[in-house]
Amino acid sequence: MKNYSLVLKNCNLVNENSIKQVDVGINNDRIEEISAEITNKSEETIDLSGKFIAPGIIDDQVHFRDPGLTEKGDIYSESLAAVHAGVTSTFDMPNVDPNTTTIDLLSERNKLGAEKSWTNYSYYFGATETNLEEIKKLDPKETCGLKVFMGTSTGTLLVEDDLALEKIFKYCPVTIVTHCEDNETMKNNLERVQSKNKEIDASFHPIIKDDLCCYRSSSKVVALAKKHSSDLHVLHLTTEKEIELFTNDPVKNKKITCEACVHHLWFDERDYAELGNLIVCNPAIKKESDRNALRKALKDGYIDLVATDHAPHVFEDKKLPYLKAPAGIPLIEHSFQIMIELHKQGYYSLNEVISYMSHKVADRFSIKDRGYIREGYKADFIIFDLDKETLVSNETELTKCGWSPFDGKTFSSSIYGTIINGKPIVINGKLVSDTSFSEKLRFDR
Repeated sequence: MKNYSLVLKNCNLVNENSIKQVDVGINNDRIEEISAEITNKSEETIDLSGKFIAPGIIDDQVHFRDPGLTEKGDIYSESLAAVHAGVTSTFDMPNVDPNTTTIDLLSERNKLGAEKSWTNYSYYFGATETNLEEIKKLDPKETCGLKVFMGTSTGTLLVEDDLALEKIFKYCPVTIVTHCEDNETMKNNLERVQSKNKEIDASFHPIIKDDLCCYRSSSKVVALAKKHSSDLHVLHLTTEKEIELFTNDPVKNKKITCEACVHHLWFDERDYAELGNLIVCNPAIKKESDRNALRKALKDGYIDLVATDHAPHVFEDKKLPYLKAPAGIPLIEHSFQIMIELHKQGYYSLNEVISYMSHKVADRFSIKDRGYIREGYKADFIIFDLDKETLVSNETELTKCGWSPFDGKTFSSSIYGTIINGKPIVINGKLVSDTSFSEKLRFDR
């Protein structure tokens, strides 16, 4: 009888559209057995007493700010916060300092990930109007994607030239992911608002960055992808109007996909009155009707998956006047709990939540051996309790910026533990490992 390095006993397994009680046997970094009962000896046994387990969350859109912007957050601090929230893998954005726009800089970020990341990691490459030859060198098996900023961004990562866009969509060898806002529309909207109002606060954000601003940009990239048969994923959809650009075919059958972020599924424009700059982000949180349409489109399959766009900023900067305050929200510590609230409100089944945050992310990006609990797959797990509440407090937030828009809110679920590559990292809400066991993600494409 084979011994295991770790056995998880009495688990309520949420996986591949079913919920069943199982034991899970792990050897080193892989799942070896999933069965009703495992009696094999093991180096370590964790009795989960009926708690729920599922494949770890894969967040395909984070800003961990490292290198160069580390006063806001860094790979170590933000990934440590992530593993406490059941997130086991992250795709990090290129708008750092320096922007990740050369193969050498991408290699340097992967080295940082190996040194500092608690989560499994991959880093997006950043498109500019002049780095096409570098883009052509990207390896689809090693790089999660190419980020194209169509609207306001940090540094030089803004691609507005039509010829440059055509070439990027024609020649890019990896998945293209886009931030879709039209700068000309934003500029005109801002001028109109300023001409009529002496003071502008956060409540004007969804007016300046309105649905037309997003639709003009997203429809442009969808047209380019169709023209060049590109592999396109549109990030953080925010408007009802944009949904018409996408189909509800199975994610594995689509080359053009999109996602929603947890804050756009949770907040709407009424929340600016209380939270102000704390929920200012790009693209903007918009009308209640947009939020409700996003919720339905996710359920119906037009939106494929859920991410955070976790974007920490120094709290003092968020208190600046609206036009000077940075856009972005720290969200990774509570993304799963937000989705569980929507589950309990009747919007999504528990299996759908796991599909949106793990299965479909793995399918969309062809992540190798992750995103499902299957024998032979990497042993990445979130362990959670649907009945134990979590009180959010700025004082206990783990992200370096030290604040949350949910300060003072009680969520009705909690994260019990996280296992990455077969190693318990967080158990009973506490860090139990003095080292990371994360790996660079690989892709089957």
